Amino acid sequence: MSTRIVVDVESGVAPWRQVRDQLERLIIGGQLPVGSRLPTIRQLATDLGLAAGTVARAYRELETAGVLRTGRRQGTVVAALPSHHPDPLALAAAEYGAVAMSLGASLEQAVDAVRVVYGVE
Repeated sequence: MSTRIVVDVESGVAPWRQVRDQLERLIIGGQLPVGSRLPTIRQLATDLGLAAGTVARAYRELETAGVLRTGRRQGTVVAALPSHHPDPLALAAAEYGAVAMSLGASLEQAVDAVRVVYGVE
C-alpha cells in the first residue's frame, strides 16, 4: 500500500497532509474500500521515511473525521467514505495549486504547465 503514497518533502505541503490527502483519495477512488486494513503507523512511517508522529497525525485526522477506525485487534481499518466526498480532481487541483504557489509560479505559469502535460501548448 505504501508504494501508492509518495511524500515530497520539497513540495511545500506538510508531509502529514500529503499522507492524509493521498489516503483519502485512495479511499474515495475505491483502491482502499471500507474494511481495508492499513499498515501500522510505525510500518507506514518506515516505508515512507517519515517520523511515526507524522503518520500518526494523518491517521488521527482521518479517525476524527470518521474515515478510519483503530482497534486493538483489528489495527487501523477504513471505516467509511469521507462524509464530504470531495471531488478527487478538486483535491488534486488544490494540492497542485498549493505546490505551484509555494514555488512562486503565477496562475498563467501553473496553467501552462498543465497544458504541457495535456500536450496542448
